[in-house]
Amino acid sequence: MSLFVTAPFIGSASLHVSDILHFDTLSSRIFFELRVPRVMFAFFAGVILSLSGLLFQSLFRNALMTPYTLGISSGAVLGAGLAIKLGMASLAFGIAAISMFGFFGAMLTIFLLITLAGFIRGEQSISLLLLGIALSLFYTSCLMIIFYLGDSMQNDMLLRFTMGSLSVVSWESPAFVGVASLVLFAVMYAYRFELQLISISDESARLKGVDTKHLTLILLVVSSVAIAILVSISGPIGFIGLIVPHIVAKLYPSSINRRILKTAFFGGFFLVFCDMLVRMMLTQSELPIGIVTSIIGGPFFIYLIIRGRI
Repeated sequence: MSLFVTAPFIGSASLHVSDILHFDTLSSRIFFELRVPRVMFAFFAGVILSLSGLLFQSLFRNALMTPYTLGISSGAVLGAGLAIKLGMASLAFGIAAISMFGFFGAMLTIFLLITLAGFIRGEQSISLLLLGIALSLFYTSCLMIIFYLGDSMQNDMLLRFTMGSLSVVSWESPAFVGVASLVLFAVMYAYRFELQLISISDESARLKGVDTKHLTLILLVVSSVAIAILVSISGPIGFIGLIVPHIVAKLYPSSINRRILKTAFFGGFFLVFCDMLVRMMLTQSELPIGIVTSIIGGPFFIYLIIRGRI
């Protein structure tokens, strides 16, 4: 809880408790309209990313499975890139075109993965991972074309989006992401025992009466929608879904159904902590959060490979 209390006071502008209690001051507006929504947005984003990582790794019994490695984030980036290239501001009801196109890009990737998974023979988890990598490479190539055809302003907007950001104004974005994180947590917790059985093997789950295909589809759709909502607003934030479930499993070696709540809180607090590091750096412009999480996640990824965890 001390992290939540401290985080809103960290940033380029110094704030004091006595200043924010006067609601007509600039310090109060910065605190309640920028800092606190940003902290809540970071927490809910960490919850979605970490729970999605735990879910994907459990369903496919593969430590590499995350929405980031499956190409879902890349699909959202490509969708946002198309909106930026077309010069679209909003579509309807004031919804930003970048967010909407990003959402559709992520959902299209999920549709492709689910459809192509029906043609997979043999080890499905490895094949799905390779499909995700192939889609990511394809999306990256399309994105390079947009970069090549775009002007300097469009390329700058797209570059900033691809790096990820937690900068939000007002409570609209934290509210959307917060609802998505609560729905994801509620669904995973409701099916926690079935998820535990599936993480062992599909055969053992079916012997216990679990409809594995139906349940897997439900969990994937709910998780993917939550990820799509998040990435369409923040851009891709890598490696949270990879490292947090492994850290929690190391700290609390218990069954998956008992790690859901711990993973959610640890992921939320971890991203809030990373965001604090970003705002503590005295740089001319804010360092994108995606760079910080990738710097931490990259070495951890290598560690998993060397230790034979994957």
